[in-house]
Amino acid sequence: MTRAGNAAVLSLIIPGVGQFYNGCFWRGIFWLIITPGLWIGSGGFLGWVCHVLSAITAYKKAQAP
Repeated sequence: MTRAGNAAVLSLIIPGVGQFYNGCFWRGIFWLIITPGLWIGSGGFLGWVCHVLSAITAYKKAQAP
């Protein structure tokens, strides 16, 4: 698995961890705070959306030069 793939899987498991893996500390903190808030605030619907968005952003950031 590539570095980008590792970051995406980590963010799917725990949002924000893939960003930490990429070295983006503040972006990781953002996802760690926002995702649980949206899980609770929306009854679960937006939590899944945040998990996917977190993985996509981690993957794209790892692919960027």
